[in-house]
Amino acid sequence: MVLKLVIVAVLCALTSLASHYGRAVFHDGIRPIMPEYNEGRMKRGEMASVAFGLSAGFILSMGFAFTISSGLLNPWLLFLPTDILGIVAPYGWLAGVLGAVWGVGVTAFFDGLHSVLSILPVNMLDALGALSSPVIAGFALFPALAVLSQFGWQRGVATLLLELVARQLAALNIITIGGTSISPEALEMFVGVILLVVFAIAKDSKRSKEEKAAAKGENIFTQNTLRIFKSLPLLMVIGGLVSLVSNMQWFAGSEVDFQLLHQVYASGTMAGLSNVAAADFVRGLAFIPLIVTTSLASGVYGVVGLTFVYPVGYWLAPALFGTGIFGHIMAFVLGAGTILLEVSVLRLVGEGLGSFPSLREASDNIRSAMNNVLEVALLIGSALAVLNMNVPNATGQNWLGFGLFVSMYMINEYLGRPLIRMAASPLAAIVTGILLNVFYLLHLL
Repeated sequence: MVLKLVIVAVLCALTSLASHYGRAVFHDGIRPIMPEYNEGRMKRGEMASVAFGLSAGFILSMGFAFTISSGLLNPWLLFLPTDILGIVAPYGWLAGVLGAVWGVGVTAFFDGLHSVLSILPVNMLDALGALSSPVIAGFALFPALAVLSQFGWQRGVATLLLELVARQLAALNIITIGGTSISPEALEMFVGVILLVVFAIAKDSKRSKEEKAAAKGENIFTQNTLRIFKSLPLLMVIGGLVSLVSNMQWFAGSEVDFQLLHQVYASGTMAGLSNVAAADFVRGLAFIPLIVTTSLASGVYGVVGLTFVYPVGYWLAPALFGTGIFGHIMAFVLGAGTILLEVSVLRLVGEGLGSFPSLREASDNIRSAMNNVLEVALLIGSALAVLNMNVPNATGQNWLGFGLFVSMYMINEYLGRPLIRMAASPLAAIVTGILLNVFYLLHLL
């Protein structure tokens, strides 16, 4: 526990410093505004107000809900607040102190809360494990939805059919790698993403030479690389620490992996990590255009880079070096090296994206498709979790809990979604579990 507090404190202190000096932030929406603050056109208070307004909802919804349901820290809980604290602090040393205090406080609080929730009579924590059950199966279908959005229903349906065929061929071990089974969902995603990229490149290849030359001349992605390079030492240490906390099973970095990693860690076997890493890797690819373009246009990088430090920490490092102390050290080294590699090719990637506008458009469609399928998957998973919250000495299905869950979810919908759907369903499941325990203790069940 002490080691965890120290490492998380150092990590949050550094991310707060990165925000204070305008070197890196986590929130993609804050990054394009940071030059206004860095160059003195926006006052500290104004920038802090913008950062708080953009981040508060994510902290209270995704940050809190994902950590309570999985027991794992996440970037919305750690790094969105340090974005704000770094901007608020008038001095660098104060930014570091505030970030460290936040890291220690939030880690201790949620570890304690998780321990309290684990002893309640209505076992909600084990039930919340069902949250992850539909996630990978649903997530693997996002390429078909993205193709449908960008290239029409005929190609979308064709992509879906090919994905499902590939999935079943892998499930039946008809397609293997050197006799080793392939994850059906991983192959399904791979086939879909390849088709999406092929459609995008084929569309761009039809553009005239004049259009391509004009696009290259208007490319904004060659700016601000020097400023990001000067931030490399700080960025590499942060990337190494993010990889380390992921490796030590304290942290989940994305909306895809938070419950899946919890499930894998609870099982005591690492067999499912490759599936989670495949989903995380594809998710990272989808965010490359957004992070690269905002970084090169602003000179402000992401505190977790292109997000590949997550699977590098929890999957690649233990796969190569085991789970001992040496594995932890190498997780840090690999995480730092990942950031170094990303920044080294940042300008090249930006120029490439400038030459293929359909790939940039595909990235937007991919992120939208991911959000849509994850909203549905987490809604179904949350409903399953509520139905698994069994009341002691009771018989029959927990329809009271299901009724409470549906009521809270629909209230959020009718209020105009103050909580985004992706966070609303897990949070509704958590509140349902708490209410069931209250009712039980008051002898109302």
